[in-house]
Amino acid sequence: MTCITLDQNQTNSTIRTAWVKVPNGDLQIDAYFAEPDRTGIFSAVIVVQEIFGVNIHIREVTERLAREGYVAIAPALFQRTAPNFESLYAPEDIQVGRGHKDKTKADEILSDIQATIAYLKALSNVKGDAIGSIGFCFGGHVVYLTATLPEIKATASFYGGGIPNSTPGGGEPTITRTADIKAPIYAFFGEEDAGIPLTDVTKVEAALQEANIPHKVFRYPKAGHGFFCDKRGSYHPESAADAWTHVLELFEENLHKE
Repeated sequence: MTCITLDQNQTNSTIRTAWVKVPNGDLQIDAYFAEPDRTGIFSAVIVVQEIFGVNIHIREVTERLAREGYVAIAPALFQRTAPNFESLYAPEDIQVGRGHKDKTKADEILSDIQATIAYLKALSNVKGDAIGSIGFCFGGHVVYLTATLPEIKATASFYGGGIPNSTPGGGEPTITRTADIKAPIYAFFGEEDAGIPLTDVTKVEAALQEANIPHKVFRYPKAGHGFFCDKRGSYHPESAADAWTHVLELFEENLHKE
């Protein structure tokens, strides 16, 4: 673990943050790591990036979870093709990010998340049977996919596009794996999201219902794509605040927080 810093918010909740390396065979995955700066055994959450890499928004979500009492880690899923990549949200950034996203493959993503799980389970302050995930945009799709891993005990998926009709790298759509999801999943969508048709949201909800997966699907009438991110023009504070309340509810109920 390197570059350890201390951070303190207005509620006097101090955390430790670092960039770490997660080994996956010959691949060393860069990951942003945050943990409570106190003694304890904590549940853990894997934070999955948008197409913009492990950027400031993803790092802030990771830190936010640590302040809530979780060990949190955000692995760089573009490590193979674009190490050290991160960007903001300009139109040109979107085009570059989509290019990197299109080079990902479902089996490699599952392998990288499995390696991240192994990294967490090796830490002395992590409950190995209490690991969840949260993802946004591209990451919202990814966490629906990685919810099929048996170690993932709760999943929060934000505006994951393409779940009913695609999967990273091609092949059967991710929705066809719904029956393999192992634990509760909450999915969050904005009804004004131009990139995710409401019919896709309905398909996701129907698949979860048919497979008897514990779930909740939240639709926010005034929110568009990226509504949770305060770095984007589409940020919708009321919807973001409500969604965060439900995320904490999900993890509190299923990760057995200290």
